[in-house]
Amino acid sequence: MLLIPAIDLKGGRCVRLSQGEFTRVETYSEDPLRYARRWLEEGAERLHVVDLDGARLGVPQTRNLEVVRQIIRRTGLPVQMGGGVRSLEIAERMLRIGADRVILGTAVAREEATARDLFARLGDRAIVGIDARDGRVAVSGWQEQLEAPAVEFALRMVALGARRIAFTDIARDGMLAGANLPPLRALLDAVSVPVIASGGVTTLDDVRALSAMEPPAPEAAIVGKALYAGALRLADAIAVARGGTP
Repeated sequence: MLLIPAIDLKGGRCVRLSQGEFTRVETYSEDPLRYARRWLEEGAERLHVVDLDGARLGVPQTRNLEVVRQIIRRTGLPVQMGGGVRSLEIAERMLRIGADRVILGTAVAREEATARDLFARLGDRAIVGIDARDGRVAVSGWQEQLEAPAVEFALRMVALGARRIAFTDIARDGMLAGANLPPLRALLDAVSVPVIASGGVTTLDDVRALSAMEPPAPEAAIVGKALYAGALRLADAIAVARGGTP
């Protein structure tokens, strides 16, 4: 299993939210590139970067895009990027600055024709971000909740052409509360595409539990708050995810 460190951007700074609440923000650095280089040194093979301002406002913010451009140029790491990707034009803009994949959420949730078109045009470079609160999908920077259950929504996205899913348990995100395996298990059993797990990964035991899941298992897990809070060392987590010891 691949471990992917997360870098969340707000106003050009590296921050973390708790349960997606913009009023509960912690700033870890004015220079996100410093963390990107640190994760590279500790063995990261990919980064998960979210423009939080873009997610909330519905359009990526220039300042955050420039930060991402610099991260890609100076680390060489593949970056999967989300936050405000509401159209093909925006997705292509992210790809032009060097993003390897783009994360689609609100845009594909709103209209099936748009979802089908985006999946067809972007192919493997698109990831559907399915963020769930109490089993229901949340969109618009987690500020709006849909009636659709997460598994039902995931099956609809796959039927429309989605090739990869990133699944986040919002209740666990940024709370250092451990991964919530049952809803992840339900999603893995339902869909036929690779799934990236996110939300609550806090300890090496969480990493072991995720990497030891019976097939179909998550292809990767995103780790955020635990790294910044010092609860988890990336190099150790990567070793465990690969079946080794820290």
